[in-house]
Amino acid sequence: MSLVPSADHDLSRSNTLGLPCVAERFAAAGSLAELREALALAHSRSWPLTLLGGGSNLILPERLPGLVVRPALRRWWLEEERGDIVRVQVEAGVVWHDLVMALAGRGLWGIENLALIPGHCGAAPIQNIGAYGVELCEVLEALQVVHLDDGREAWMTPAQCAFGYRDSVFKGELDGRVAITRLSMRLSRRPRPRLGYGDLACRLGEAPSPLEVAEAVCAIRREKLPDPATLGNAGSFFKNPLVPAGQAERLLAAHPDMPHFPQPGGRVKLAAGWLIDRCGLKGWREGHFGVHDRQALVLVHHGGGSARELLAFAERVAGEVGE
Repeated sequence: MSLVPSADHDLSRSNTLGLPCVAERFAAAGSLAELREALALAHSRSWPLTLLGGGSNLILPERLPGLVVRPALRRWWLEEERGDIVRVQVEAGVVWHDLVMALAGRGLWGIENLALIPGHCGAAPIQNIGAYGVELCEVLEALQVVHLDDGREAWMTPAQCAFGYRDSVFKGELDGRVAITRLSMRLSRRPRPRLGYGDLACRLGEAPSPLEVAEAVCAIRREKLPDPATLGNAGSFFKNPLVPAGQAERLLAAHPDMPHFPQPGGRVKLAAGWLIDRCGLKGWREGHFGVHDRQALVLVHHGGGSARELLAFAERVAGEVGE
């Protein structure tokens, strides 16, 4: 056996919230063969299995039993070009932001609005990452998975992934059943800037490059969001709520300045950060956790707290908004 897990592996720096966590056993799989070997080992020993990517969208307990596996496949390449269309293949362990900036720098359009979203590419489809009016599902052609029970590989289409707003089949039917190992994305050399969300357009000229759009997104995000390296956080902690049109109209009657975004199917997306802010919670701190003072959608960890305390704090924030 070539893959030997380490024991009592500290994961405190492997999650952007900075929560203290120790993995009973840990292994980084640098290839599909090593990933299948780790899965087989966990299955043969009846160990609980946890997949861990960049640690930017999860809350870790103080101890993870069994085996924690990090898919560390880190290659990406341009596979095929037809006219303006470029197909990009990227493995699960590639850092998402690094990929966005590299592709934008090559003049490729499609994911520039998703710059500075933390985490690894393998986790991106799980919640169908999105920002500034763009979602991953718009450029994803297919993805490769490895089934955790027997190590078999399979390719899935976007339709099979059942993408929704911050949702996919990987948070439902396939939760805990597959590891995403590779993405195939369809980008374009033809200019198609999407600048209608937030104050993006006012920061750019009439014909920006994808790199200029990505850099503008980075600038906006850095103004609003704390750096996990200096203040623990997992980015936007809460989902923007989708409400029926009638409910949105009643809220607008009372709050005419409320941000709202009509969605297909007649529902309306509200801004969770605005709702939290209007409850007077921006900058609120209780114990080791707080609401960020510049972006109410972000919960921050000031150090020393536990996952249980964080979840209780989040429930109090949600309760205030609900009331």
